[in-house]
Formats: sequence, structure tokens, C-alpha cells
Amino acid sequence: MKKILEFVKEHHLLSISTCKDNLPHSANCFYAFDKKKFNFIIASDISTRHIKELHVNPNFSATIALETTEIGKIRGLQFSGIIKKATTIEKALYIKNFPYALALNPTLWTLHVEHLKFTDNRLGFGKKLIYKREEKGAKLTPL
Repeated sequence: MKKILEFVKEHHLLSISTCKDNLPHSANCFYAFDKKKFNFIIASDISTRHIKELHVNPNFSATIALETTEIGKIRGLQFSGIIKKATTIEKALYIKNFPYALALNPTLWTLHVEHLKFTDNRLGFGKKLIYKREEKGAKLTPL
């Protein structure tokens, strides 16, 4: 889990994907990370296609990737779950990370991670760490 937390901390942009009427859509979003609950907080207006689609189907998938052409340095995170409006505490965490966002009065959302796969070729070619959220509680457990 330590390697995943380090990776998430090194980045600030994720790509979220939705699907409605069998038509996929992706968008890039800045994120703040709640390491206690293992959730991501994003800002996105209610009028965006991905948020409209997430109102119909709250299930999402997302990725965070390191851009590299060196096979041995490939690292990336793939995760999925459901989206909900951010709580007051989650909003404060986002504003702490992106204080300039306060002036924009953004609509904030929380990506509740249910399943996560981390690829880190530095640990061995094709090495993957896979986690799934426990039924009760915020903890992700290895599979």
C-alpha cells in the first residue's frame, strides 16, 4: 500500500471514464486524495458530460499514469467505484490542495474507490498490486 500512496502523492491529474447508452466518455480532472478513506476528490461542474452521465450511472473507472517510454519505469493506477457529492471535510481537503479553486466555488465530488490495481514495473516486469474495498469500512484489502 505504501508504494500506491507514494505514487498518488506524486501526481495530481486523473482520467475518469463514464458510460451512458453504451457510449464511453473520458475526462481529465485534478484530484485531492483522502488517504484515510482512500478516496479521490475532484472538481467538476454539474453541466459537464461526465457528471451528467454519473448522475444516471454513478459507476466510474479512472486511471493515473506516469508518462514514460522506459518499460522498467512504467507505473500506473487503475481504479473503479462510485461517485458521490463531496462532504464538507472532503471539500476542505480539496481546497487545501488547490486553494485557488476557492475563488471558483467549484462543485466537488468524491470518487469512492471499490477496486484498485497498481502496476509498478520497478518491482518486476508486469508486477501488479490489487485491492478491493472491504464490505464494511473504508479499508482496501489486497486480493
